[in-house]
Amino acid sequence: MSNTSIKHDNYTSDDIQVLEGLEAVRRRPGMYIGTTSSTGLHHLVWEIIDNSVDEALAGYAHTIEISVDNDDVVTVKDDGRGMPTEIHPKTGVSTVETIFTVLHAGGKFGGGAYKVSGGLHGVGASVVNALSEWLEVTIHKDGKVYFIRFKDGGQVDQKLIETGECDPHTTGSTVRFKADPEIFKEGTIYDYKTLYDRIRQMAFLNKGIHFIFNWDKDDEHKGSHSFCYEGGIKEYVQFLNQNETVLFEDVLYCDGYDNSTSIAVEIALQYNTDYNEKTYSFCNNIFTPDGGMHIDGFRQTLSRVINAYAREKNLIKKDDANLTNDDLREGLTAIISVKHPDPQYEGQTKGKLGNAEVRPAVNKIFGDFLKRYLLENPDVAKIIIEKAKSASEARLAAQKARESVRRKDDFGSGNLPTKLKDCASRDPSICEIYIVEGNSAGGSAQQGRDSNFQAVLPLRGKILNVEKAREHKIFDNAEIRMMIQAFGCGYKNDIDISKLRYHKIVIVTDADVDGQHISTLMLTFLYRYFKPLIEGGYVYIAMPPLYKLFKGQKTLRYCYTDEELELAKRDFGDEKYDIQRYKGLGEMDASQLWETTLDPAHRTLKRVSIEDAIDADQVFSMLMGDEVEPRKNFIVENAHFAKNLDF
Repeated sequence: MSNTSIKHDNYTSDDIQVLEGLEAVRRRPGMYIGTTSSTGLHHLVWEIIDNSVDEALAGYAHTIEISVDNDDVVTVKDDGRGMPTEIHPKTGVSTVETIFTVLHAGGKFGGGAYKVSGGLHGVGASVVNALSEWLEVTIHKDGKVYFIRFKDGGQVDQKLIETGECDPHTTGSTVRFKADPEIFKEGTIYDYKTLYDRIRQMAFLNKGIHFIFNWDKDDEHKGSHSFCYEGGIKEYVQFLNQNETVLFEDVLYCDGYDNSTSIAVEIALQYNTDYNEKTYSFCNNIFTPDGGMHIDGFRQTLSRVINAYAREKNLIKKDDANLTNDDLREGLTAIISVKHPDPQYEGQTKGKLGNAEVRPAVNKIFGDFLKRYLLENPDVAKIIIEKAKSASEARLAAQKARESVRRKDDFGSGNLPTKLKDCASRDPSICEIYIVEGNSAGGSAQQGRDSNFQAVLPLRGKILNVEKAREHKIFDNAEIRMMIQAFGCGYKNDIDISKLRYHKIVIVTDADVDGQHISTLMLTFLYRYFKPLIEGGYVYIAMPPLYKLFKGQKTLRYCYTDEELELAKRDFGDEKYDIQRYKGLGEMDASQLWETTLDPAHRTLKRVSIEDAIDADQVFSMLMGDEVEPRKNFIVENAHFAKNLDF
């Protein structure tokens, strides 16, 4: 980031402050990395990368290289100053050993080594060590090479030794580690896409830093990828808008530094023709999905400055109301990134930035920039205001539509849609609702279900593509109104999970192209209007079979893919049998639908999850948007994963 780096050339033991020991990490790892699932496993990688990024933000490292090998050993290498190697005055052991064995020991606690830091408040290196089967550190510094090794969750296996000499100009630190399977019982296998997306994101957020990602596993992803974005978050916004039709070519960008608080601010934004908002916030490179003071400051300023400009230029009529935040968010793509010397996050997972001083810093830096930009670019200013005015008209129409829907369907009274065949139980934790395509399949499902806990809601044909429709059109759609009624928990910003009537919402469609399209339309609707239900793990996709192998009246086997059918043919050898290809769920009778799709003992359900909200936004915008070529490329590139999709 320009004009924000402050160098401290003397990186010594005095920069490392010791606060407390490491004892509790292995006993309660969730307190330090959130979870011991795949998310926590990958968090180990982020912590080590963050340390290298901190070195780059301080102005020393330029290249960060991350590698994963066949054994899921992770290597993170940077060309920074190299970690301190001298004896630490408080611990009596080498400073690098202190960094990796003492919790809260790092250059992030008042020593002055780093202006800002992204790691877990300095606990990153020692926590990674504590949760690793083994960890090795190699340091190039002052013309010498140093090495230290730990094992069994942070125990010193090899004290720091000097192993040789190197070019005096070669400096940096290399950390290699193997996550401990005793801690990560779900597995220590890293996910290529998770690493790829996050490393690319870090490159966007730290302009000019060169990231190299080496996937050294012998699989289809094997190879090396290089990321470096001189435009930083400006290029990030362009990337997020690559499948959208933008309203103007400019990406509005500002950066600044507040001397009184030592807060650095970067903001980039651009508008497109879409109806959804894609605004993402970060503090010290950490994604803050729940926003916080930086988002508050950004939205306040956007509204204040644009309304003031519109009033001054008579672009809003005297008696008309101001444009609201909601109006100005339609079609907005924005990145808000702040760097703070002492960030305070609300919640264990750092979901929301709580520092009150961030808001006025953003107000000042972004406000000064936006006022100037609008005055210097009146054509762009007019486009933004016209877009917001159009959104305002649609918002008022949607408000009337919602009121009409409430009067017509009476959401709040507990009335249920007439097409819903409800279950007897009123315990949401065991209740399931099957959203079925068509009355024929709905009839079979109704007859085949267990009516004690399984409800059926048949829909007529394809629901509206909410990605390409405004809200007042969406609330006119009968199928969408029925689902809102049936779920009973509200929608969008008014969702109350405690009122959700079914803890399994199961999408059931035919196993053909039309069925897949309907499933995608359903998922798009649920993602945009019921996102907490997906995040909470309440949404599933049923996997009905494609084929039935039978002999006379006897069913021999159901096959769910073409590959399964070929295997079944080989298993049956020369035995005589018939094959039925199911064109739709309506071709199954009630007993077959129960046996294959409804029976909890035999059915296959795929839970829908959102590993990365930013990536999910991109996928839905691309799949359901106007651009054909990206959609076609996505399908071609991902077709071979279809049989193994794990929702």
